[in-house]
Amino acid sequence: MLKGFKEFLLRGNVLDLAVAVVVGAAFTAIVTAFTENIVNPLVASLGGSNDMGFGFQITDSPETFVNVGAVLSAVINFVLIAAVVYFVLIVPFNSVKERFMTEEEKEATDIELLTEIRNLLADANADANSTRVES
Repeated sequence: MLKGFKEFLLRGNVLDLAVAVVVGAAFTAIVTAFTENIVNPLVASLGGSNDMGFGFQITDSPETFVNVGAVLSAVINFVLIAAVVYFVLIVPFNSVKERFMTEEEKEATDIELLTEIRNLLADANADANSTRVES
């Protein structure tokens, strides 16, 4: 029973779910505060004397303002969140997974696994052909 639970925890999709929850709940607020209070003023200063920040206005109406700074902030948010998730969750998970892998799992390469599959399929086809010949 514990072996099955260990396999369940070490499957990749459990980690994906954990990453999604962590990204959505914990890091978003921290990174958003960082970009709104530090990055946005820096990006807005690149826009010059424009009151609305870094962007441009298509017509005289304020509703037509294209806010390039907001898009840059969203990109920076994404990169920071992805970096935190990678270095805090993915890298430690991969090292733990490597530690608990058996020697047999470590030594199996793609070519070896494909060769084994090919041999199993060939054996199955040979068995099916010999059954047909006997009938």
